[in-house]
Amino acid sequence: MKHAAPIGEFEVLVLMAVLRLGDGAYGSAIRDELQAHTSRKISRGAVYVTLDRLDAKRLLTSRVVDRPPEHGGRPLRLYRVSPAGVKAATSAVSDMARMRSGIESLLPIRSTR
Repeated sequence: MKHAAPIGEFEVLVLMAVLRLGDGAYGSAIRDELQAHTSRKISRGAVYVTLDRLDAKRLLTSRVVDRPPEHGGRPLRLYRVSPAGVKAATSAVSDMARMRSGIESLLPIRSTR
């Protein structure tokens, strides 16, 4: 049985942001979501490079939609997590939870706000 390559921490965060945003997941919104829910300052470039990488790994799908003129008029690329992406994110988050189990007092979770 072939196992998918593990994904990196930032890739997991991007997949989670896309899942949180649902149908409204596009580059800037994904970056805003990451910054709102993590303790990181994130560059646009990091988000777009990671989106391209996740798309190449088939963990995301994307489509381009037209925006109305009152919203800038330029096409917008919307992202959605693929079934393989859900599986990869679930596996990564589960691995982190299992590794943290038993050492919660050493690694307390802090609120970002």
